[in-house]
Amino acid sequence: MCFTTQQTRSALQLEHRYQIPFYKSETFQPGLFRGFAFPQTPVICNAQPHTIECFQWGLIPSWAKDSNIQKYTLNARFETLSEKPSFKNVLHQRCLVLIDAFYEWKWLDPKGKKKQAYRIQFKNQDVFSLGGLWNSWTNPQTGCSVNTYTLITQEAQGIMRDLHSQTLRMPLILDKNQEALWLNGASVNNAHSFLEGFAVDALT
Repeated sequence: MCFTTQQTRSALQLEHRYQIPFYKSETFQPGLFRGFAFPQTPVICNAQPHTIECFQWGLIPSWAKDSNIQKYTLNARFETLSEKPSFKNVLHQRCLVLIDAFYEWKWLDPKGKKKQAYRIQFKNQDVFSLGGLWNSWTNPQTGCSVNTYTLITQEAQGIMRDLHSQTLRMPLILDKNQEALWLNGASVNNAHSFLEGFAVDALT
């Protein structure tokens, strides 16, 4: 699973990388994003593919009565998307989640009482995209709308398998050639040979 990401680039640097403008760039704060805080992070959604926006991490389905479901929708398993009530109605609502690193915690004992944190990023520290789904939810009590997203995960591959004691999951990492394909609804088959270009750094 993936519950912590990082984006240290400025809005201007993200505009340069993706060659599109950042909507309300003044509201974006680079940094470390912890999923259970439900932060606003930069994404590109297929409804506005020529704009970078900030959406809230933790997808809220249209039928939800409140936002409490978010703690269960930070991640979505690729293999069961069409079976889950939270995701099956938004399969066509694709997004790119823009990051420059994500974090995993490896269990050092059978019960996970001791863990080692690892940061995963390209060796050249370049920005990259994760596959996600998004939804616009209207709060029935206030009438206010919020755009939210979930990260897609799949079976861990390559070096990522060494970091997991139980779940063996990893986020759906897209290379540059797959970004438009994902947004346009294509089925992305990721061999993850480019994981060799990633650095896995143990944190103290």
